[in-house]
Amino acid sequence: MKVAIIGAGSLGQSIAKGLLKNKVVSSLYLTRRNVDSIKEFNRYKAVTLTTENEEAVKNSDIILFAVQPRHLKDILENLKYKLNKEQVLISVITGFSLGKIENIIGGKHFIIRAMPNTAASVGQSMTCLSTNIKGKEKVELAKTIFDSLGRSMVIPEDQLQAATVICASGIAFWMRLIRATTQGAIQLGFEAHEAHELAMQTCFGAATLLKESGNHPEAEIDRVTTPGGCTIEGLNEMEHQGLSSSLIKGINASFEKINQIKN
Repeated sequence: MKVAIIGAGSLGQSIAKGLLKNKVVSSLYLTRRNVDSIKEFNRYKAVTLTTENEEAVKNSDIILFAVQPRHLKDILENLKYKLNKEQVLISVITGFSLGKIENIIGGKHFIIRAMPNTAASVGQSMTCLSTNIKGKEKVELAKTIFDSLGRSMVIPEDQLQAATVICASGIAFWMRLIRATTQGAIQLGFEAHEAHELAMQTCFGAATLLKESGNHPEAEIDRVTTPGGCTIEGLNEMEHQGLSSSLIKGINASFEKINQIKN
């Protein structure tokens, strides 16, 4: 699989690390204005670093665009006559619609929008995919790529904004919850490194329980709450302080913001 990532920023690098870790690419071009900032990738024989997008496109079958939204239009305008109809084009750019991409390069290309998150670098991303009409022919290929980086799900394009909030912004939300748990553990007397490990592994264990059992979260909560016990005491206090309400309000606030920057 010959892949180019146009715009190797934070997300682009996370995807690159996941692809290399899982050995799903035969060659990988990474483009960036300053390639010195990604020189760590020079240790991989399959990787070529370049500032030239045309060079990367010319030598790749799958082109993944991971630039900032304001730059994509000009990049597509510059590349549209360099792209061939056999290449698969994947955009991980927030808010830049399939229709807008088609308006620039035409609808006869395989075009896929993907919303992964930075956990792609460790093979644990949740990626949502949407395609144009032509891109439906290549959606299984896209799933193969992103399943190698975690899990993927095909959804309607009008749900991609919401998926970005839940999955991409969601990484930050969960990090904040882990940090808060860590702070609580420190207050209870644990050293910082101990508190971090306790919070991190417990979060991982909770997610794994749900994933492998298929149970609803409340079913697992019921297993660890006893009448008059410390768990229900803590849960009730958190709810009195607005834990669930704050999370839901935060998710909706992110969704409102992402719709303001929609392209």
